[in-house]
Amino acid sequence: MALQGLQTYVLGDFRHDLRLSQAAIKGVPGRYCHLFQCGKGISALQLARDLGVQYKTAFVLSHKIRESLIEHRDNAALAGEIHMDGAYVNGYIRPKNKKEDRIDRRLAEHQRPDKRCVFVMRQRIETAGNEIKGADKTLTFIIKSENQADVSKLATDFVKKGSMICADESNAYDVLHAKFDTRRVNHALEYRSDAGITNNLAESYFSRFRRMQYGQTHKFGNIYLANYANEAAYREDTRRQPNGEIFMDIVKKCAQTRTHHDWCGYWQGNKRQAERLAA
Repeated sequence: MALQGLQTYVLGDFRHDLRLSQAAIKGVPGRYCHLFQCGKGISALQLARDLGVQYKTAFVLSHKIRESLIEHRDNAALAGEIHMDGAYVNGYIRPKNKKEDRIDRRLAEHQRPDKRCVFVMRQRIETAGNEIKGADKTLTFIIKSENQADVSKLATDFVKKGSMICADESNAYDVLHAKFDTRRVNHALEYRSDAGITNNLAESYFSRFRRMQYGQTHKFGNIYLANYANEAAYREDTRRQPNGEIFMDIVKKCAQTRTHHDWCGYWQGNKRQAERLAA
């Protein structure tokens, strides 16, 4: 069944213009266990070596899988205890060689225009007593900065009323006090407040996300940043599931995804033109 489903999404409508040999297809299920065991993702070069295909094939295949994951993610509103935070990518500015030529990289006028914020909201698992099991649902969004307008809009759209929100000291979350039971922790002074408040679930997500960035992809383009962020969220949410269940879940999502024109003829110049911004 797994091989039949795999052939469907590799050779069917969603895998249009992506053709693997029968020998490669038969070897995919075993090799893909490798893919699911990689907690911080897998590079296209490593995937190409595992599947025995060219880098171009592995690159497009991995991006098509990411596209299916984000198209079929559960966008239902979060409830209960929600941890929020934001992290910036593509904002690094290399300092000049001479000290007198260097700029103050903290100032707004010196920031890179393609700098983006990955905003995450994570729903804590309902547990009995003091048992801690982390989060079971993660939603990620790409915004230009961590600001009150975007945070308020996303929280209103994706968090149920009556939920408790845990966030850090950033003033972007000040507006949430009027809408939700909002608890804060000042990371400039402490990792955990005296009242026991943290946003560790969001920090845990960014730990995996940064490991993916530094250890695997090395660079995130803004055009596909939302796909990468959602992949890290998917890996977080399925971290305790067996590889077989993860494999079949991805197969179903890919089989249900129609031909995506951003990925047909990618290497012939047919590429997405706009990034996927939440606000």
